[in-house]
Amino acid sequence: MAKNRKLGRTSDHRRAMLRAMVTYLLENGRIETTLARAKEVGPMCEKMITLGKKNTLASRRQAMAYITKEAVVAKLFSEVAPGYAERNGGYTRIIKTGPRRGDCAEMAIIELV
Repeated sequence: MAKNRKLGRTSDHRRAMLRAMVTYLLENGRIETTLARAKEVGPMCEKMITLGKKNTLASRRQAMAYITKEAVVAKLFSEVAPGYAERNGGYTRIIKTGPRRGDCAEMAIIELV
């Protein structure tokens, strides 16, 4: 079994899309997307929240290297991560919403717990 899904994109395009989706998820708390994309975004978002829980200069720089907006990094370290201080992983939830009209792609909502 493949480690990561390719999502029909080149590696650069896929990385950029996942960075944008993680940024948007941390900014807004939930996004609606395809199930395959949601399953890829979840672990990356969890990794960013784990970095936020460490709250060191090195972890802040690692988060800045991945998240595309400085304001979202500030929010991650000040609001989002402290809320999960007592929780060991499992910061996101994926809810299936059924097929998309048009191409019948399986849709899902991914949100912060």
